[in-house]
Amino acid sequence: MSATPVDLSARETLDVLRHVLAPMLAEGAIVRRPRVTAWAERQQVDRQAARVLDTLRDRYGGAPLSVRLGPRRVVLVTTPQDVARILDGSPEPFTPATREKTAALGHFQPAGVLISPPAARRSRRPLNERALASGHRAHPDADQVVAQVARTADEIAAAVDASGGLDAAAFTEAWWRLVRTVTLGERAREDHELTDRLSALRRRANWAYFQPVRHRLRAAFREQVATRVAEAEPGTLAAAARAAAEEIARAADGTGYAYDPADQVPHWLFAFDAAGMATLRALAVVAARPAVRERLVDELAAADPVLGDAGPGAPVLPYARACVLESVRLWPTTLVILRDATEPTVWGERTLPAGTGFAVVSGYVHRDAGRIDFADAFTPEAWLDGRADADRALVPFSAGPAECAGRDVVLFTTSHLLARLAGLGLTVDRGEHLADDPLPRTVDHLQLRFRQRERVTSVGGTVST
Repeated sequence: MSATPVDLSARETLDVLRHVLAPMLAEGAIVRRPRVTAWAERQQVDRQAARVLDTLRDRYGGAPLSVRLGPRRVVLVTTPQDVARILDGSPEPFTPATREKTAALGHFQPAGVLISPPAARRSRRPLNERALASGHRAHPDADQVVAQVARTADEIAAAVDASGGLDAAAFTEAWWRLVRTVTLGERAREDHELTDRLSALRRRANWAYFQPVRHRLRAAFREQVATRVAEAEPGTLAAAARAAAEEIARAADGTGYAYDPADQVPHWLFAFDAAGMATLRALAVVAARPAVRERLVDELAAADPVLGDAGPGAPVLPYARACVLESVRLWPTTLVILRDATEPTVWGERTLPAGTGFAVVSGYVHRDAGRIDFADAFTPEAWLDGRADADRALVPFSAGPAECAGRDVVLFTTSHLLARLAGLGLTVDRGEHLADDPLPRTVDHLQLRFRQRERVTSVGGTVST
């Protein structure tokens, strides 16, 4: 039976606000604020948040923690069984379309599946799942994805050879070219205006309902996305979305909803940005740990003979995939997972009213040393041997029916890029804090800088540069 939620005292509520919720809001839930993110790393704010939550969890025996925020009640859960109950119960009776999330994401994706009402979600979710090939580790267009990843890795390698290094800004520029091409096609590859508009809207989204929507900018962005979706060539996610929309419309035979796939693409771009953060942090650990780097290079070398195979036969890189998952476990890109109760909810000996918010602080449950023996260690093996999957609170892409529909295509793309970049023989500035465990709780990906030392070729071999 679930433990009954406890109401925190005014002092306890202040501790949660000051050390848990406020730093996350300050960093930026929708797009990171560089200065605040740098401050968060210096202060190791995630470690401070963990201390507060550890204290409260021990004090109340793991019971959910009810926090009053004016008229709003938010319940923080800290145990795997409570995390699983909320995520398994999405979208009903725990909807992902929370007040805060709807206000924030409405700035740039008002018709996105994540904040859709139930009737619309029933068509939008299948569209996303079919276009993104949810549940398939290799997308049907995986060969085209691999080709674009290899192209991007070659561009990064050329830039590294020319400058002797790589910083977050250069990586991000290359990453967005890859994302635009994989998602929207070759004509969108250099469409910086599209992602610049998205960034401007996301900066306002950080303020949710405290900033008015820029309707003209949002409309211009939506029109630009729709144009790119319409012209995207086969082998892109946009083309897959067009096909999925047509298939759903035929099956509905005029009795269901018809949706423009362009309404879903903004969220894919948003999610791919988070994937870039995870890849950059994973690369930093790889650069600091030669054994990890060599294993990635060897795995890619073994997969190379089948890189031309199409569809599900394209190679999955299990260890590289696990490294990306481990990066997201250690440094979640979604700082807090939110749900709202759509109906009165019996929890232990209390009935919580409809509209109650529920929150999973990802960085806390992912690194709970009370139950995870590798909490602060880089352990990709846990994603290969079943330990991570057995823990219901390890949810790097959320979980349950509302799990990220793009999980598999994101992991496929990032794992292939990480494996290729591992071969550049990079070292990371200030890498001593990533070379050994325990790893820091907060890492500012925007300040990561790499230098070229040696080019790794295969099976532990290197070529000095």
